[in-house]
Amino acid sequence: MQSVFTGPVFVVRDNIDTDQIIPAQYLNLVPTIAEEYEKLGSYALCGLPESLYPTRYVKSGQLDSEYPIIIAGRNFGCGSSREHAPIALGSAGCKIVLAESFARIFFRNCVATGELYPCEATERLCDTLKTGEVVTVDLDAQTVTVQATGKLYSFKALGDVRPVVDAGGIFNYARQTGMIPAA
Repeated sequence: MQSVFTGPVFVVRDNIDTDQIIPAQYLNLVPTIAEEYEKLGSYALCGLPESLYPTRYVKSGQLDSEYPIIIAGRNFGCGSSREHAPIALGSAGCKIVLAESFARIFFRNCVATGELYPCEATERLCDTLKTGEVVTVDLDAQTVTVQATGKLYSFKALGDVRPVVDAGGIFNYARQTGMIPAA
């Protein structure tokens, strides 16, 4: 299982809610249908106000983002309980959201769907990093290294959450560990 991720970051601030992550009008897309799953990613973070975020997470006409790592402030994923939020981010190519804190249900939906790793930063990285900076996130070492400067930051261990996300979500994990019969 991959444990090191390198790429440019997309930086957002505090209280990014699920309607900004995936607006309600796209909730009719069914993630279990491959074409609709792919389309869902094209709308990831499209609810962010352009006045505050002139760089779009997914460029117009694209299905995927060039930013595999999102850096966020406090309370990322607040709002509704829509599981489409982490699914849309995962579909767009997001591997990790590194936030100061998460809304509880968004964190659980990341784990349940296995779409991305919700990592809690120990410092306020959204004030330090800028969209487009390249970092390397090492899940095993719990570090973020800024490529341009070599500056190192840490984040909290994922603990028991990690093998569930590694497995691709709660149902895959349950099958792999014998909790439920394999399909």
